[in-house]
Amino acid sequence: MYISIRQATIEDTLIVSDILLEAALWLQHRGVPLWRHSEVSPESVSEDVANGLFFIAEWAGEPAGTIKFQLEDLLFWPDISQEDSAFLHRFAVRRRYSGGKVSSALLAWAVERAQTLGKLYLRLDCDASRPRLRAVYESFGFRHHSDRQVDAYFVSRYEYEISPQGS
Repeated sequence: MYISIRQATIEDTLIVSDILLEAALWLQHRGVPLWRHSEVSPESVSEDVANGLFFIAEWAGEPAGTIKFQLEDLLFWPDISQEDSAFLHRFAVRRRYSGGKVSSALLAWAVERAQTLGKLYLRLDCDASRPRLRAVYESFGFRHHSDRQVDAYFVSRYEYEISPQGS
């Protein structure tokens, strides 16, 4: 099956919100809450969707996952130069597409996009108490950078070093 990734449009706001909400509810039922409903509601994601920050992975034309790709993250990464990095947030895959193919496709796409933009690093963070999620990032090739307290969240920060284009 072919997985395609495209930029979400304002018409996709509900799709993005639904994918994020499904992931949030699944995690909540497993006892590892991540996002509150208000953080992934259509109202809360619509501005970022409109600004072109969200992307949707489609499996045979069906929305299977989403990711937020930013060129600045002063909240979780205030201590680094922003110019040489791209940042990932709000990464989620619908349960029926779990298993790694969609998440790997989204991460590979993000690496390629960051490389195209001339970035040296792709960076992300996750709850430090989520070993299975951390293992997903590490098995893809992300390296643990540091842990950081950000408001109520204690996160592990990860970076992926990008090879210059053409090398």
